[in-house]
This record gives sequence, structure tokens and C-alpha cells, in this order.
Amino acid sequence: MEKKERMPSDQSIQVQKSIMDRLNRVEGQIRGIKNMIEKGTYCDDVIIQIEASRSALSSIALILLEGHFKNCIAQEIRQGDDEAVEAALKIIKKLIK
Repeated sequence: MEKKERMPSDQSIQVQKSIMDRLNRVEGQIRGIKNMIEKGTYCDDVIIQIEASRSALSSIALILLEGHFKNCIAQEIRQGDDEAVEAALKIIKKLIK
């Protein structure tokens, strides 16, 4: 079934801004990690920052997944797309690996 683009709602615009803000913070964290490695920072500190970045990205993925289920998957199911559930399960399996 063909995926259609939707006009963004005020809520989806707010969510998108929140995600972009979070991505900007992660981008800053990654730059910080690179600087830490260049300066020879103690490994434990670098590892902690890497995990913080990973956690932030996981949080973003969950926000996107929630929106995907509430909007895209729900609409596809209402339209009779039986493959929507399988597609959603694939995404979940990738997230929990």
C-alpha cells in the first residue's frame, strides 16, 4: 500500500521541534566525545558520555515510534492494510536488538 504524506498538525510540529532540539543536543554530545578522545580523556568518562548519547537517541526513537503507531500504523490498519502490523513488528524487533 502506498504511503501518503500528511499535513503536519500543530502537535506534530511541536514533536518535530522537540526531536530536532534533542538531536542537536546529541550532536553536541558526539562532538564532545570526539574532543574527549582527542584530549586523551580517561576511558570511563568517554564511555559514560557514549552511553548518554545512546540513551538520548533511544529516547528519540521511542518518541518517533509512538507517533508512528498512533498515526501511520493506526491509519493503515483502518484502511485495511494487513501488512501494517508486520511492518510495526519489524521496527520493534530492530529497536530491541
